[in-house]
Amino acid sequence: MSNGAQALLKTLVDAGITTCFTNPGTSEMHFVAALDTVPEMRAVLALFEGVATGAADGYARMADKPAATLLHLGCGLGNGLANLHNARKGRVPVLNIVGDHATQHVKYDAQLQSDIETVARNVSPWVRTSQSTAALGRDAAEAITQCMGPPGNVATLILPADVSWGEGGMAQTVAPKPAPPAADDAVVAAVAQALQGPGKKAFLLGGRALRAEALMVLGRIAAKTGAKLFAEVFPTRIERGAGLPHVERIAYLAELASVQLTGIDQLILVDAKAPVSFFAYPGKKSYLVPEDCQLHELAAPTQDVAASLDKLCTAVEAGQTAPVLQAAKRPARPRGKFTADKVCKALGHLLPENAILVDEAQTSGIMLPMFTAGAPRHDVLTLTGGAIGQGLPNAVGAAIACPDRKVIALAGDGSAMYTIQALWTMAREKLDVVSIIFNNRSYAILNVELRRVGAAGAGDKARAQLDLKHPPLDFVALSEGMGVRARRATTTEEFLAAFEHALRTPGPHLIEAIVPPTLAGLKLRILPSLLESLANLPVPVARALKRKIAP
Repeated sequence: MSNGAQALLKTLVDAGITTCFTNPGTSEMHFVAALDTVPEMRAVLALFEGVATGAADGYARMADKPAATLLHLGCGLGNGLANLHNARKGRVPVLNIVGDHATQHVKYDAQLQSDIETVARNVSPWVRTSQSTAALGRDAAEAITQCMGPPGNVATLILPADVSWGEGGMAQTVAPKPAPPAADDAVVAAVAQALQGPGKKAFLLGGRALRAEALMVLGRIAAKTGAKLFAEVFPTRIERGAGLPHVERIAYLAELASVQLTGIDQLILVDAKAPVSFFAYPGKKSYLVPEDCQLHELAAPTQDVAASLDKLCTAVEAGQTAPVLQAAKRPARPRGKFTADKVCKALGHLLPENAILVDEAQTSGIMLPMFTAGAPRHDVLTLTGGAIGQGLPNAVGAAIACPDRKVIALAGDGSAMYTIQALWTMAREKLDVVSIIFNNRSYAILNVELRRVGAAGAGDKARAQLDLKHPPLDFVALSEGMGVRARRATTTEEFLAAFEHALRTPGPHLIEAIVPPTLAGLKLRILPSLLESLANLPVPVARALKRKIAP
């Protein structure tokens, strides 16, 4: 007879959930012991809960199925919330298993006692505390069903210690979910009419619409109708590169996004939300759809994106239309003064076939989309919820989901320090990840925001809150202290040598790129005024400036 933990693990692996990112404590020890009875489950230890949750997110994005996390009580779950927030915003399936005190112990309000359900509801639409060993298998099966989607969700199953150790656990089979519906015929007809009518048309794509198969269908529709293809600011996963239709990401800065959307008469959403600014700014719009633009939703996150696009392709008679595909093109080998842009250019020059890019480069990665557009086919994972500290953990999960692919993680220095413990897991699991840290000794994105938001009176004390110079962070020492080989690059040639070595040598590597902030000095001072002026400039001029600021 199985105990609860054994039955829970058997339910997970029978449903195809075979990876669990763990940071356990006392209440989870029976689950930990049960791992040896279920060899199909791979358990990956993280030194911080935010690494476990971010790794589960990255794994699910690339494996197209959930991973589990094992977390210790409400405090452990709370430590992992930022990356669960990113997973929720990206509609990524993640199953949290959170240990709790034994039910008879709760009344004593012990030191680590907390309201786990309240903590979980911040990021998890489905939350349940299992009440008995007999019910645990059923609870687990429902949790799996809830997180699978579409859309994917974060589900949180709270596991009291006595439910885990109790005898009489029974594994449960997870029933397959019915296929999601495609877009209604009337919706398809309305969108087709909009595409075939006058004016400028565009798609805004997210989620499953940014996979290669869907993009090829969209490329045919775009070629037939003249529609432009946009992606959300921070896509969950986008397949791109030579041989696929080009998709332009909406800019992070709302002023630039407005330039991109100006003149669009018909905007069609496919597994995406209408565009809004990341934050509110005095005197500026939050909702970025132009006032005279008609908004359509072809396929919601709950619907079958591929089937909906096939119906639309038929409706506009684009099935035999050849899509316009991105030509194979790499930038020249970078030379000269070492900057973040030179790192991005080197990536485009050297990116291997089928790589996975995890992009949390912030301002340092502004040129990355342009330099990698014609590179060999690759996937990009981005910061879906804006909570920094996602990049290195996402890379852990992606490398475990796709062990035959090179993973390249790009992170700013401030972002990297949120979850730097991910390097230890990379070393422990011998993951083929190249981590590139842009060390500009600054929260550079916040220096931009300080000026854009119009906060008056910022002086030395204010600027010190965004400065990382004193003491300087030493990522080579941090990396080697956690078992990952590391090099520091202060010149373009040093970076190229380090990157080429990391690409040809399996296993984890870190490159610390000492670069100046991309936006600093005069560029930083004039940026707010330049952004303000865009709305008053002729559209061609505004678009030219946009391409100069953020290609």
